[in-house]
Amino acid sequence: MSCEVVQKERNGVINPIFTCQPAGAQYASIGIKDCIGIVHGGQGCVMFVRLLFSQHFKDNFLLASSSVHEDGAVFGALDRVETAVDVLLMRYPDVKVVPIITTCSTEVIGDDVDGVVNKLNRGLLKDKYAGREVHLVPIHSPSFIGSQVSGYDVAVESFVSHFAKKDKPNGKLNLITGWVNPGDVKALKHLLAVMEVDATVLFEIESFDSPILPDKSGESHGSTTVEDLQGTANALGTIALNKYEGGKAAKYLENEFDIPAIIGPTPIGIRNTDLFLNNVKRLTGKSIPKSLVHERGVAIDALADLVHMFLADKKVAIYGHPDLVIGLAEFCIDLEMKPVLLLLGDDNTTYKNDPRIKQLQANVDFDMEIVLNADLMVLENRIKEKKLELDLILGHSKGRFVAIDNNVPMVRVGFPVYDRAGFYRHPVVGYEGAIWLAEEMANTLFTDMEYKRNKEWILNVW
Repeated sequence: MSCEVVQKERNGVINPIFTCQPAGAQYASIGIKDCIGIVHGGQGCVMFVRLLFSQHFKDNFLLASSSVHEDGAVFGALDRVETAVDVLLMRYPDVKVVPIITTCSTEVIGDDVDGVVNKLNRGLLKDKYAGREVHLVPIHSPSFIGSQVSGYDVAVESFVSHFAKKDKPNGKLNLITGWVNPGDVKALKHLLAVMEVDATVLFEIESFDSPILPDKSGESHGSTTVEDLQGTANALGTIALNKYEGGKAAKYLENEFDIPAIIGPTPIGIRNTDLFLNNVKRLTGKSIPKSLVHERGVAIDALADLVHMFLADKKVAIYGHPDLVIGLAEFCIDLEMKPVLLLLGDDNTTYKNDPRIKQLQANVDFDMEIVLNADLMVLENRIKEKKLELDLILGHSKGRFVAIDNNVPMVRVGFPVYDRAGFYRHPVVGYEGAIWLAEEMANTLFTDMEYKRNKEWILNVW
């Protein structure tokens, strides 16, 4: 029995697991109140990302483009940034934060985005928008390296480093959630509220599940303010739930302002939620109340109803963001399941040194393969050519055709999910998330059993 970490066998990407760095930077930007990002590149760099957001959340988000064309790609396009900033500020008088998000084309041609930001600060903002609070934040997110995961990480660090401002202690906890859903933020805020912990949530996206009001407004946006970002330098400490989605910002605050940082683990399942609550206790001095012990007990009871009877020994493949994949794998192991294939889908060479992966390698008692720089063709290959037997697939909607074509049941988790209703409302993290996820996996297996007309003994029911 072994846990083998390997690179994808071939060059090139066929059916990628996720998209490029600017998408992650855009996701971070829509979590900030009074913020509209300008993506410095072709219009498609915004259009297709906005499409993903709207497919997943069934809502509309404001993002802008500098709309670089052929001439700009050859001769430089900084004038497009200047025009875009001016038009955006005229069109939206309430906007305070304007990240300038680079793309592959503008990084390749060497556009000096930092320089044009300095020029605009000295010129346009002083001359035309004097007295108005406007923050231009350059975010470098070339598409030819990394992925939406690293783009999110870079953007969060850029926002925090731009705004964080040392002042008197505010008694708050910084919570960097990573790329999560509104339901996750709601669940995390609940845990903190029960512990009576005041926190700055980066980013506050519970409001993405937005209402349609009588005035027919329908735009969604995050609720993290400029003041929230400035106050991160005055917190009791920082917890970044995901190593690869916010870890840079946590380390920046620790190195620059001596704000203690705890990075991970992602609080998926009972074990990691326990660790999260103990980390909160450690940084804030607040005790864990009996009501959370009760919630934990309810979750354990719900899992005990499912684990040995229905989930034990089920073989699972998992793909998606690295922190999510590792957290799901740890949870599956706790549920006596066997995550036999993990797919991490970008070019980060440090994954193999992740302590969580090292722990998996040291402790699993079944054959597991972890594929780095993977794509969804790897999943298809393992099923069709290597005859990998799977009972379940965990991942986002982009892999649905692999599941459909190979008749393997699938639970949608991660981003994007657009072929199931309302999944962004359901948390994966915390005790509530543990219940939802385990029951979703069990119900998916039940449905598959019925569809295939298997007898009940397949699920270990006597």
